[in-house]
Amino acid sequence: MGTNESLVSISNTIFSGVVFDQQNSHPEGRFIIYNVQIDMPPKIVSDGIWGNTDIGALPDKATLPLLECQILTIFLVTQCFHLVLKRLGFPYFVSQIMTGFVLGPSLQIEYFKDQKSKLFPYGSEDLLNLVSTLGYTFFMFQNSVQMDFSMITRTGKKAWAIALCSLMIPTVVGLSLCYCFMEHVQKTLGEFDGDNLPVIVIGHSGCSFPVIASLLSDLRILNAELGRLALSAALVMDVINSVVTGLGTAIIHTLKTNPQDSSKGLELAMCAATKYVVFVTIVIMVGRPAMKWIVRNTPEGRPVKKACTFVVVIMTLTAGLFGMWAHQTVLGGVVLCGLLVPEGPPLGSELIKQFELFTSWFLLPIFVSCCAMKIDISAHMNPQLVVAVVTVIIVVHLIKMFFTVGICSYCNMPITDGLCLALMLSCKGVVDFVTSVFLFDSMFLSNQTVSMMAISILVLGSIARIGVKSLYDPTRKYACYQKRNILNLKPNAEFRVVACIHKTSHIMSVKNVLDICCPTITSPLVAHVLHLKELVGRSSPIFISHRLQERVGSNHNYSEDVIVAFDLFEHDKAGTAVVSTYTAISPLRFMHDDICYLALDKVASIIILPFHVRWDEDGSVSSADQNIRTLNARVLRRAPCSVGILVNRGSSSSSSTHNNCLISNSVKRIAMIFLGGSDDRESLSLAKRSIRDCSCNLVVYHLVWAHCEANWEMMLDDEVLKSVRGYYGMHENVSYQVVTIHEASETSAFVSRIANQHDFFIVGRRHGLKSPVTAALESWTEFSELGVIGDLLASPDSRTDASILVVQQQQTSKVVTGEIDI
Repeated sequence: MGTNESLVSISNTIFSGVVFDQQNSHPEGRFIIYNVQIDMPPKIVSDGIWGNTDIGALPDKATLPLLECQILTIFLVTQCFHLVLKRLGFPYFVSQIMTGFVLGPSLQIEYFKDQKSKLFPYGSEDLLNLVSTLGYTFFMFQNSVQMDFSMITRTGKKAWAIALCSLMIPTVVGLSLCYCFMEHVQKTLGEFDGDNLPVIVIGHSGCSFPVIASLLSDLRILNAELGRLALSAALVMDVINSVVTGLGTAIIHTLKTNPQDSSKGLELAMCAATKYVVFVTIVIMVGRPAMKWIVRNTPEGRPVKKACTFVVVIMTLTAGLFGMWAHQTVLGGVVLCGLLVPEGPPLGSELIKQFELFTSWFLLPIFVSCCAMKIDISAHMNPQLVVAVVTVIIVVHLIKMFFTVGICSYCNMPITDGLCLALMLSCKGVVDFVTSVFLFDSMFLSNQTVSMMAISILVLGSIARIGVKSLYDPTRKYACYQKRNILNLKPNAEFRVVACIHKTSHIMSVKNVLDICCPTITSPLVAHVLHLKELVGRSSPIFISHRLQERVGSNHNYSEDVIVAFDLFEHDKAGTAVVSTYTAISPLRFMHDDICYLALDKVASIIILPFHVRWDEDGSVSSADQNIRTLNARVLRRAPCSVGILVNRGSSSSSSTHNNCLISNSVKRIAMIFLGGSDDRESLSLAKRSIRDCSCNLVVYHLVWAHCEANWEMMLDDEVLKSVRGYYGMHENVSYQVVTIHEASETSAFVSRIANQHDFFIVGRRHGLKSPVTAALESWTEFSELGVIGDLLASPDSRTDASILVVQQQQTSKVVTGEIDI
């Protein structure tokens, strides 16, 4: 709406006047005239129910209550839509846009029209738009902070080829077709609508990095191989598109504002380009050193000072205003400043922590709905314009998908994965929708064109999400049909292990497990140690192989303690062990993908996971990290090999002596409690490796139910136990004891009795197996991932400093479906 006539009278602080509505004007050029009245100055806070007799007029008279009513209505309608649409697989932004259509001019129902005019009187949308626009500004800043700009230098040839072909070829073909038929289109559709087609081509050829990152996060494939490829390609496309668009905007704005100097077009274009380059250079030269100074002066492990956060915000807003000098939008300077923030802690993570809740989940939904309220999709549309716009959009996306799938096929990727990647790069979302509305506000697009753009964004965003979710299952590659476990290893085969570490306190306990594996020259140990860190303050996950010395594009020193510790271990085991260290920085809910993918890629026989509980010296629980427990549960369900959960009962201080004792030349007292089943057979296979070292004393306790009957499982167990019985008597460091159990209480008493007699226990999880030896104890199990025996050893009632390794054998031919009660 634009006011084209001065206010005609002033009376008792009420401004009365006429307003011409250009948006809803008659196609022949006639205007719709409204008579409006506005309080001047506006009233901010209402007098309450006691201060005004006309209660029904309160929202119209007071700005603050009216704003609160508008926000509340937007959220209620959005949640009603989302409650229904999320069950059908639609993304959240669809509900936000639908809310704007319902509350805007698109819903032409007389009753609702009257109510909407009361809720959104003339002029009230300006305040709502102002507040929410500030939220969108910081949303874009937040997303740019999370972008790892250095990832462009590490992007492989495949991602570059996909990005360039998916962006350049559709753009060139689309623009060529538009300009070839431009004269005909302008005659048919009109000059203004004909000029909209190139804008549509450019908008649909590219993609937005925040939209792709949000899609991958929602589908939980951010850490998957295909997700990483999509993220790299999207970043390249977004950066190229932003640079070209920014430069083009500066040149076009300069030429339009100086139409009288058409003879100096080249000179003006060069001047605009120079301004753009100067703007980018100054912001980089001032912003980057300032932010690095903040990081350097923040003590390690401490948050950034609030004053420094305020300084960054002020710099960001200043960069936005400075961008207007170079004929850029405010968002251009804000995004550029966000890209300069060093990713991750301490500065990047602190800014995300401060902005994420208020901008992404409060102000952004309001802004998207307000943008949708500006569009009238119910207005009459020219059929020829509809056909032209739909044709352009379909042609652009078909070309993009064809080349994306073609390049993927050339790189020997499955057709399904290529189609999923094409859908990801064709996905549209909040950023694309808001950009279309900005162009509409700037009179670059007509109401008919922006309406079709909005509908196309809704369709493409929904198809991409539903299509990728139905076509791509990242867990299918973990469902191995080959036997990757310890039991089926050949006698002199390499023993491949993936060991995970979250904290430095886990290093020594993991080294103890690797030491108990007793590597030899004929059967060497190949260990892959994965240091897991939570992804904070950035969108792109990182996976680093330190043996390959891959650079991550920053000055952070990742996993130095882990690298040094396991380099020393490899040196001590020279010729018998090879240790490779890795660092994975990813969101907690996707961390299991890094673990499972590494185990799959390295053909590991077992994954070692640290338990989530730590103990004090007196045996009481020191801390419990539920995030680690959730991660362990996911790995147990999806691992492509056997899994061992390592419980370290020693505290961080006292365990050093205990652990040093284990890895020294002193005697290591190891026990294996055998009840039967695949998990116990796997545990026994691991325990038998320890007897290669004469300093290891292994005791196998075979718990037998007094009234058991022979079955197939017992025959398999007996076959595995034969080797232990054979060792017993031949080797002094092997003992085998049969313990007969008459009732379940004897099991608990036996475990408590031997708890202090050994330094290390190896037990099977026995998931899904019922046994009379432990049947009565299952209901008392606190940690189901440890099984009954492991839980007994890890309980506070067991006074022991021994470490416990609970083993689950590989689940072949299917992904484990058993849930863990957390």
